[in-house]
Amino acid sequence: MSACRWFGLLFLCFVVAGCSSEEADSASAEKGISAGLLVTESGLGDDSFSDSAFQGLEQARDELGITFDYREPFNGDFEGHMEDLIEQGHDVIMGLGYDSQASIDALAEKYPDQQFVLIDAVSEFDNVTSITFREDEGSYLIGLLAGMKTESDVVGFIGGEQIEVVERFENGFRDGVQEVNDNAEVLVEYAGTFDDDAKGADLTRELTEDKADYVFHAAGFTGVGVMKEAENLGIYAFGADSDQYYVAEDAVVSSMMKNVNVALYDVMAQLTEGEPLKGGLQELGIEEEGVGLAPIRLIQLSDEEQDRIDEEVN
Repeated sequence: MSACRWFGLLFLCFVVAGCSSEEADSASAEKGISAGLLVTESGLGDDSFSDSAFQGLEQARDELGITFDYREPFNGDFEGHMEDLIEQGHDVIMGLGYDSQASIDALAEKYPDQQFVLIDAVSEFDNVTSITFREDEGSYLIGLLAGMKTESDVVGFIGGEQIEVVERFENGFRDGVQEVNDNAEVLVEYAGTFDDDAKGADLTRELTEDKADYVFHAAGFTGVGVMKEAENLGIYAFGADSDQYYVAEDAVVSSMMKNVNVALYDVMAQLTEGEPLKGGLQELGIEEEGVGLAPIRLIQLSDEEQDRIDEEVN
C-alpha cells in the first residue's frame, strides 16, 4: 500500500474519530439518526469511490447531526461486516458497489424492517433503495476534452474489472472522443482489479508506448497508479468518482465526478426530516447533479471548446 494511501486512510480515521460541533451533537441526540457504511474491499484512502461516500456522511454528520460507523471488508466478508452494523441499530445500512449486492439482498430478506441503500447495483427487495449513476454522461464530457486536446490522436481508457458500470464509463468516454475527433483512436485496457496501483502504472506505460497522450481511468485504487504514472511519463490523465487532481497535480486535467457523497448526504437529509426511504431505483445523471466535471486544470480551452463543454453540462 502506497504512503499516500496510508496518509489518506489515517487522515480519514482521524476525522471520523474527531468531535463534531456542539450543534451537530445536539441534533444527533435529538433525532438519533444514524447510518452504517460498508465501503469497498479497497477500503478508505482510495481517493475515489469509498472516500466520496465517507465524505458525504461526514458532511451529514457536521451539518445534519447524524452519526455513522463504517467497516472496510478487506477480508471479503461483506455480509459479516454488514450484519455487525445492523446489530448496532443504525437507521440505514449502506453498501458500495456490486460486490455488496449479494450480502444486502440476503440481509434485506433476513431483516425486512431494516432500511438499506445499495450504490451502483440494483436490488429487487422493497427495503433496499438502489442508487445508480449515468456514468456515460459524465464520461462523455471527459471524452470531449480528450478528443479536443489530444496531439497524437491516441487516447486511452483503463478500467478496473470489466463489469457493466465500468463499461458505461468506457462507452461514454469513447463516444465523447469520437464526437469531436474522427481521427482519434481509443485504446482500452482492463486491469481485472480495483486494488492494484502497480498494475495501473504498468498499463499506463503500455498505452503511452502506443502513443496515448491522455488516459482516463475508472479503476479505483488501481487508477491511482494510472494517474501517478501519467505524471511520471509527462502525459495527461483524468480522474474518476471524485476530484483527483491532488493525486498527480502535473497530470490530472479533470475528473469525472460521480457524486456518491451528494447521494448519501441526500439520503441522510431525507431521514432526518422524518421521511422513510421508499426503496426502488434512483438513477442520477447530469441533470440530477449525480455526475459532472471537476475543475479543468493544466490545459487551456478555446472559447469554442469551452462552449462545447458548457452545452453538455447546461
